[in-house]
Amino acid sequence: MTDKNTPAIAFIGLGSMGLGMAKNLLKHGHKVVGVDPSAQARDAFTAAGGTLADTPAAAAKTADVVVVAVVNDKQVETVLFGDNGAASALRKGGLVMQCATVPAAFARALGERLAKSGHELLDAPMSGGRARAESGELTFMASGSPKAFATAESILAATSAKVFRLGNDPGIGSLVKTVNQLLAGVHIATAAEAVALAAKAGADTRAVYEVISASAGSSWMFENRVPHMLDDDYAPLSAVEIFVKDLGLVLNTGHELRLPLPMAAAAHQLFLAAAGAGWGRLDDAAVVKVYEQAGDFKVSSPKR
Repeated sequence: MTDKNTPAIAFIGLGSMGLGMAKNLLKHGHKVVGVDPSAQARDAFTAAGGTLADTPAAAAKTADVVVVAVVNDKQVETVLFGDNGAASALRKGGLVMQCATVPAAFARALGERLAKSGHELLDAPMSGGRARAESGELTFMASGSPKAFATAESILAATSAKVFRLGNDPGIGSLVKTVNQLLAGVHIATAAEAVALAAKAGADTRAVYEVISASAGSSWMFENRVPHMLDDDYAPLSAVEIFVKDLGLVLNTGHELRLPLPMAAAAHQLFLAAAGAGWGRLDDAAVVKVYEQAGDFKVSSPKR
């Protein structure tokens, strides 16, 4: 094992948030070997000083920690246990730091599976988006053994502003992330609905944004996403499809618990409508387009 303060890292998933994380790890002196199917992501990573591997297994051979920052549980399964998966190549006692948004039950089972092969798991889903990933100010909702936290200490320090230690068992972190995604998705959907109402009624939407941002009706998502709507700029910092997935996960969790989640269900339908209209790869603020299309108007407003 390398110096515990700078463990060697196999970083799987150099996407919207993973690339920013990996770059910050390089800045803090870690050896990072990256894996991603996107040539553009690989080029950006090597330009920052990273090294590439062709497969997760090849990256994991010299690693102390495998960081997984992919989209969902199916991708986690593939990159860890599929052909040329990382788990079989990671040394005994090595750590998997799993950062994707996945069902809590999957995270619990993953911890048990890795324990049988002599590996640790830190269940560490993240929040903050591309901007905070790039600035090293993510929030991690993490659970795992004290050993797992100790091994990941320098990784978390390089990539986060806040780390919530939620318990010793994998699955707790993912459950809390599920709760966060319920709120995030509903807040984006209601922000879109509110701005759509203002626009359809003929209000100055930029003035409405300023008022609500300083009032009790505001939320972090309102303040962050509404400017995208006002600028008619949907370059993907997140994506509509992410909330199709994450709110689906929220609803599945509710089904398992026999708990009705009507607000999450309504928001999920709105994101499904946006994805069905062809806007799935646009920024998640593009959910407002569902209202614009239904009412034949625009919420965007010229900057003053």
